[in-house]
Amino acid sequence: MAGQKMLKFVSRGRQSPDKRSAAERSEDFDEIYQAFAAVKAEEQASRCSQCGVPFCQTHCPLHNNIPDWLMLTAEGRLEEAYELSQATNTFPEVCGRVCPQDRLCEGNCVVEFSGHGAITIGAVEKYVTETAWEKGWVQPPKPRGAERSESIGIIGAGPAGLAAAERLRRKGFQVVVYDRHDRAGGLLTYGIPGFKLEKHVVARRIESFEEAGIVFRLNCEIGKDVSFADLRSRHDAVLIATGVYQARDLGGPGSGLPGVEKALDYLIASNRKSFGDAVPEFDEGRLDAEGKHVLVVGGGDTAMDCVRTAIRQGASSVRCLYRRDRENMPGSQREVANAEEEGVIFEWLCAPRAFSGESRVTAMKAVRMRLGEPGPDGRRSPEEAPGSEFLLEADLVVKALGFDPENLPQLWDAPDLETTRWGTVKADFRSKMTNLPGVFAAGDIMRGASLVVWAIRDGREAADAITAYVDQRALAAGMAAE
Repeated sequence: MAGQKMLKFVSRGRQSPDKRSAAERSEDFDEIYQAFAAVKAEEQASRCSQCGVPFCQTHCPLHNNIPDWLMLTAEGRLEEAYELSQATNTFPEVCGRVCPQDRLCEGNCVVEFSGHGAITIGAVEKYVTETAWEKGWVQPPKPRGAERSESIGIIGAGPAGLAAAERLRRKGFQVVVYDRHDRAGGLLTYGIPGFKLEKHVVARRIESFEEAGIVFRLNCEIGKDVSFADLRSRHDAVLIATGVYQARDLGGPGSGLPGVEKALDYLIASNRKSFGDAVPEFDEGRLDAEGKHVLVVGGGDTAMDCVRTAIRQGASSVRCLYRRDRENMPGSQREVANAEEEGVIFEWLCAPRAFSGESRVTAMKAVRMRLGEPGPDGRRSPEEAPGSEFLLEADLVVKALGFDPENLPQLWDAPDLETTRWGTVKADFRSKMTNLPGVFAAGDIMRGASLVVWAIRDGREAADAITAYVDQRALAAGMAAE
């Protein structure tokens, strides 16, 4: 049809933004993908088939209105596209960069199912939001109506806490965010490397939050600098959004040797160096991979972050060990491909058994695995292949096996705070309310280690639940006073 802007997936193939060469990008921590030019973003957005039932939207945890903002982008109506994008997503510029689109929106694109290649949703989302920042369309989340007197305390300045803070501030609440680190952002700042998410992207959003009146209390550890009980007394409601930081251990002989390190310690040290901070553990060589034979154990996105960081630090060799095969790997296949391009060697169906060395680790004893019968979750269980042990040279071993919650009731002297058998804070998944009145939970500390996009959703839902709780209390108090 004449003038038809959409449904161009037959005449236009999928095209991702240009990627810097592996040799170039391995030398720095800058993002590896170039930005779309305006005409290219419009072309790729126009490939959308405008489905009656958009699976991209239903498989997005935030249910972003993807088809509509793709159409607006194709028509050159970028300010409207941004407004629609940010209406459901606190951090579209982050999700456009770090979401595993191949498992979520793009992986469920109807155009992909038809064999024409998925719409490059993440790249277009990034382009729209970056344009919004450049044009000055991104405004601080100031209250839409009158200021409210009620105060909300949020523990944790990661994606869940920040998403809740933004939404609550727009509703007029006085919002205070507490975090143990010296910079806000949580894992967006200290966990995810710059080659996936450059730090100015996070910093400028936090600056806009501060401009809107959100208060950040950094270097503040609950249970040490301020008690949990005191926090509850200060605020009309409290949201727990700490994330999960306790690394799962490897175990086995020699696992306590120096040189066997936790993934988060390694990534935080690297990110701090990128900020120009003094990091003794890095400067002394403990958390620096330069010149070392590095082994990373794990198969998730954190493992991919670690192996690609080691490449950029100048490691002699980098291997990733995963006990299942490539098809069963939980991490993004896009990140695996990027790591392989940069020189990472993957040891599939492989698991550590022991570590050796005198004053520090020098080798890992590993064993080959094979996939047995499916377990309760439907995944085939890995089992050891007899007689398959072998040695791998290792100067640095990074444990990237996932994260568990810290014992918050103990750390915060809050024995009444109920937790699940996994250690997560027990909260109603709809209301986000814990067993303590006025105390809510969101993000990984409630659902377990998960994606940034799920944390954003939890934070936004928690903000709405807190609003309903505070309003109900105010209504009840008003009725009692009559």
